[in-house]
Amino acid sequence: MISNVAGAGSIQSVSIKGSKTGWMAMSRNWGANWQSNAYLNGQSLSFKITNTDGQTRFFTDIAPANWGFGQTFSSSVQF
Repeated sequence: MISNVAGAGSIQSVSIKGSKTGWMAMSRNWGANWQSNAYLNGQSLSFKITNTDGQTRFFTDIAPANWGFGQTFSSSVQF
């Protein structure tokens, strides 16, 4: 789930990158929830987010390799 998006306030697209993979598009599951069906366990995770104004930001190594489902991570990168 992606929250606190400034600017347009809505997300157009999200991509995820594991420390051992390239960028992969995520799909919107519902509302602010995005999902990937890729197996990324044991990898640190980076995200590329584009808002509906067309601005793209990269959030590098947001989740460490030992991340777990249900955890929350934040970044100082902002729109």
